[in-house]
Amino acid sequence: MSDPSPAPAAHDHHKPHPQSFWLWVMCLTGVDYFSTLGYQPSIAYENAGLLAPVATLVLVGVTLFGALPIYWYVCGRSHTGQGSVGMLARLVSGWPGKVLILTLLGFAATDFVITKTLSAADAGVHLITNPHWPLPPADDDGKTRQAIVITSFLLVLLGASFMRGFREVIGLAVVIVAVYMALSAVVIGAGLAHLVEHPEKFQAFLNHLAAGEWYLRTAERPLDGSGTLVLVAISLLIFPKLALGLSGFETGVAVMPLVKGEPGDDPREPAGRIRNTRKLLVTAAVVMSAYLLGSSVVVACLIPPAHLAKVDASGAERPGVADSDLKAKDRALAYLAHGENPGPDGAPAPLLPFFGPVFGSVYDASTIVILWFAGASAMAGLLNLVPQYLPRYGMAPEWARATRPLVLLFTVINLVVTVIFRASVEAQGAAYATGVLVLMTSAGVASVIDSWQRREGPWHRRVAWPFLLITLVFIYTTVANVVEKPDGIKIAAFFILAILVTSFWSRWARSRELRFAGFKIPDSGSQLMWDTIRDLDLTVLVPHRPGRRSLASKEAQVRREHRIPRDLMIVFVEVELADASDFVNEPELRVGEEEGRYVMKITGASSISHTLAAVALEMAKVGRPPEIHFGWTDESPVSGTLGFLLFGEGNVPWMVRDLVRRAEPDESKRPIIIIAGAA
Repeated sequence: MSDPSPAPAAHDHHKPHPQSFWLWVMCLTGVDYFSTLGYQPSIAYENAGLLAPVATLVLVGVTLFGALPIYWYVCGRSHTGQGSVGMLARLVSGWPGKVLILTLLGFAATDFVITKTLSAADAGVHLITNPHWPLPPADDDGKTRQAIVITSFLLVLLGASFMRGFREVIGLAVVIVAVYMALSAVVIGAGLAHLVEHPEKFQAFLNHLAAGEWYLRTAERPLDGSGTLVLVAISLLIFPKLALGLSGFETGVAVMPLVKGEPGDDPREPAGRIRNTRKLLVTAAVVMSAYLLGSSVVVACLIPPAHLAKVDASGAERPGVADSDLKAKDRALAYLAHGENPGPDGAPAPLLPFFGPVFGSVYDASTIVILWFAGASAMAGLLNLVPQYLPRYGMAPEWARATRPLVLLFTVINLVVTVIFRASVEAQGAAYATGVLVLMTSAGVASVIDSWQRREGPWHRRVAWPFLLITLVFIYTTVANVVEKPDGIKIAAFFILAILVTSFWSRWARSRELRFAGFKIPDSGSQLMWDTIRDLDLTVLVPHRPGRRSLASKEAQVRREHRIPRDLMIVFVEVELADASDFVNEPELRVGEEEGRYVMKITGASSISHTLAAVALEMAKVGRPPEIHFGWTDESPVSGTLGFLLFGEGNVPWMVRDLVRRAEPDESKRPIIIIAGAA
């Protein structure tokens, strides 16, 4: 098999990243997943009130029995880290498929970008609200200005850390996650131990639930009553608002290329890497589920509702309550670590003797660091996804395969998003949840379709019923989140539109690159004839569409109109298009004889013009540059350009001439393009 050297544009500059032990890589995805403890308990209470523990229990069930099985399957079918997007990319084709993938990339960008900006913004909240902060803001406007400056600084610092490489990032993540999870375990554990020693506080929580005193806005109570069935039903309806707690799975699969496998792994299906990534997903899901449940119970039982919610027990708004009055907003566990929770007499009653300003500041510092670094796994996901799709589709410049330019680009985008949303955690939460849920829904859909295609037998046996049920849950969760918080889909739409516009502009700008990755020659006979034709003193190539006329008729017309002598051999070239929306050409080339004439049959091409230009240029590397003879075309410039861009055809003679001139600046080595007659 021969594989002529590809053109420079076809090379893949995206070098593999160094791989590490799965537990260390889990810490990289964990800085995103686990860092949500910095704001998830507060957001859960804000959206669910005292029902937060019950709704969190539903969330944990969806995590362990929904998301985990789906992504267990996904990582086995997409070991390169492309996740659900990669699975769907294999199942769809053509321009509709490209638009679908670009749309999902828009949601992925929403997820990963907002992960960075939201987490950095919450880190700013913890910093500004710390009692040792030297510049306490005088009002909400001053707090917002400080938050924007601090968040921007943290995002720039994050980008700078990625300039050093992935190995250093993983090493930092291990230390950061270990410290934060240990300190969080102390805070949550102290809260649970306190409830065991003072069961009356847990009983008071149960009494509030039974009485319907949930501190849940009246407008968000879809059902009347306060019985157990109503409580469970409402928790099932509102758990989508807690969807931020599902954020770790897509990033867990996205960083899969960083997971070290076994020495004997098959690169096409690395069983060791797949197995280790599944260990990563299971460990992260179980650990996070335990922390989410523990924190939701501790926060609901030990923090006064007046420090978390703007509503009273009946769900009515409390007049005159500002964000600054909610001492535990966006920092519930830090509130407990500082020992701010009041005792029976109203004075602060720390859960442990050493809880207070010193320990609280240490916990704040750890929280700030992990929230700052939460963007690391998101950045890793973006740096893995973008080079695998956009440059390959011709929808990004070649420099988009390199890490450092992408880091700079994403950092600029992060800063713009921070300014637009004024570093508000709450304002960005809807977009974050929307991105997460759409990607998880796409993972479910991809798993159902992929399972269907891999199974045989009657339809009811081919359907992966558990996956279908889980996918329906994800669809419900996504729709409920979009209906409840439409701002999320609006923000995602902006990212999608930006990706679509820039991608198609880039595809148009790069349409006249040669984008040739070599021919695949499947048999020795074709290889021998290909080498023979290339060594001829002069080769005349004539494109031919099979089925329209015989080779003899075509040859007679071409020789007459182009005045080609009888003793000069003509080689006919037949190009069969596959998916015209693909960018890089790597078609299969067979050379044989038909009706006593040499015929090159090229299949799997994405563009007729690019393929013909590539054939001529490859032949020019060995012998005298060939001639390509075309008939005249009456196609208009507009239809020809559209046909070239969208369908791989168009005004082929003029496009081949343009491609050859761009690819070969030396006229003496340039194939000759001849257009004559009306063939």
